[in-house]
Amino acid sequence: MSLPLEGLRVIDFSRVLAGPHCTKHLVDLGADVIKIEPPMGDISRLAQPAFGAVSGYYAQQNAGKRNLSIDLNVAESRSVVLKLCETADVIVENFRPGTLASFGLDYDTIAAVNPNVVYASISGYGQKGSWRSRMAYAPSIQAEAGFTTNTHRQFDVEEGDLQTDALSHADVYSGLHATIAVLAALNHRNATGEGQYIDIAMASVILSMNERVHYDLSDADLGPEPPVLGATGVPFFTSPEGDTFVIPMSLVGTQLFNFYLKVMRRPDLADDPRFLTPALRKQNLHALHEIVQRWILTFEDMASLDAQLDEAKLATGTVRDMKDFAKTEWAQRWGATRAVPDREGGEITIPGPPWHFSGHDAPLAPQMPALQGEHNWEILQEIGYGEEAVEGLYKLSALIGGQRADSSEAGHESQ
Repeated sequence: MSLPLEGLRVIDFSRVLAGPHCTKHLVDLGADVIKIEPPMGDISRLAQPAFGAVSGYYAQQNAGKRNLSIDLNVAESRSVVLKLCETADVIVENFRPGTLASFGLDYDTIAAVNPNVVYASISGYGQKGSWRSRMAYAPSIQAEAGFTTNTHRQFDVEEGDLQTDALSHADVYSGLHATIAVLAALNHRNATGEGQYIDIAMASVILSMNERVHYDLSDADLGPEPPVLGATGVPFFTSPEGDTFVIPMSLVGTQLFNFYLKVMRRPDLADDPRFLTPALRKQNLHALHEIVQRWILTFEDMASLDAQLDEAKLATGTVRDMKDFAKTEWAQRWGATRAVPDREGGEITIPGPPWHFSGHDAPLAPQMPALQGEHNWEILQEIGYGEEAVEGLYKLSALIGGQRADSSEAGHESQ
């Protein structure tokens, strides 16, 4: 059974995270993704830890992609890559605006020879305007777009510096939104025959993924009560078995406080002077937390507690590390993780696809993280370059790495 994007070719000019995350989804959906890599390589190849011959960071975003390593500073390389782009359904890049135009590989140039192409550019602030050329990394985008101060306020960091977490939210969400936009543009092309240029701004993405924007941008006096699902006061508890777990609903907000009272069979707490208002509940949160904790420990086990919490639609989640989660029955059944080769006989564990298609129940084919330039010969021969022409590009130092397709068993095995 074929995957939804089988038969589509994607040319991936991106590096590090935002663009590679987009094209990784396209790989998992069945597309043939060709990663164009410069001589110095994608910097994420240097990320630690390394597993065998491959960085785990690089493998997580790039396993399954074919690799053409070519130096665009060599004039002859540009015509090669332009010819390859003529065969593309989709092109993805995440350079600063104007970078690929300097190599004659911008949308207008490629669309002139491939008018049906879907071309997606991911940048910090978009392709136009006074901020278009600003350097952009996830923490700087998150700071600019209110994410950092929002996180700081939501989690009540007291008497400390502003802080953000270690995950690159702006990059990952931008990659995901680019995937959505590419799929929408492909649907448009299927209906009309028209290609599309897609401009994705990370700053806009990080704003769009914040479900509290309506609250934070309001000029109205909304009072001290946080939004219904706000993070302030979200409590962690100890289960009857001694594990830490979370009930991801605030004890502060009035509606959710009433849910707790109902499930604990404690309507009397509604009249407790310490808990009459959201402000008072926040002020006396420790005491309220202790009341709920004592109630939790009256249950024999987490299963019986879950059953009662379900009455009030209160969910729970045990605090696990990643390895413990991957060993759960659910994760095993779903295929939440998968192993890819580390190119030295071992394996690297990475996330599995977050979807299942009814027409494709079989597991994905093995995905190999490509060595730099591993598919040079194979890809160039597909677009009509003979042995002499490819050898000429190597002599010009335009191509980096790789072996001849007819002598590289590894190259064939990686498909």
